[in-house]
Amino acid sequence: MKYFILLALAFFSLMASEEEQMLKATPYEFVQSSIGKGKPYFLEVGSESCRSCKIMSKQLYKITQQYPSYNINFINIRNDREVANALNVRMIPSQIIYDKDGNEVYRNIGLIGSQELLELFKTYKFE
Repeated sequence: MKYFILLALAFFSLMASEEEQMLKATPYEFVQSSIGKGKPYFLEVGSESCRSCKIMSKQLYKITQQYPSYNINFINIRNDREVANALNVRMIPSQIIYDKDGNEVYRNIGLIGSQELLELFKTYKFE
């Protein structure tokens, strides 16, 4: 019985720590003020209740740990649908890349693999 309880506790703590390894939602006002400030900007638009969005968020969290200087943020549109309209987002997850001057240079709907993400960061000169 003790073994079962310890195993259950280990499982639930692992699940809890896994949830923590996702990007935290960023206020849209902060995002607006950060785009076009001389560095490229990656914006993940989704919802914390969307399975595909969670997968993207976990991948992006890992990348932010490896490359903390990259401008990568997440907007949770479940809480603010007006933001989705302002960004012209119709489906989630969506990813938008802005160049250093604030111009939209890339948009995707759906999942992007880790390797493809790294290629995008290289292509759009996040380094």
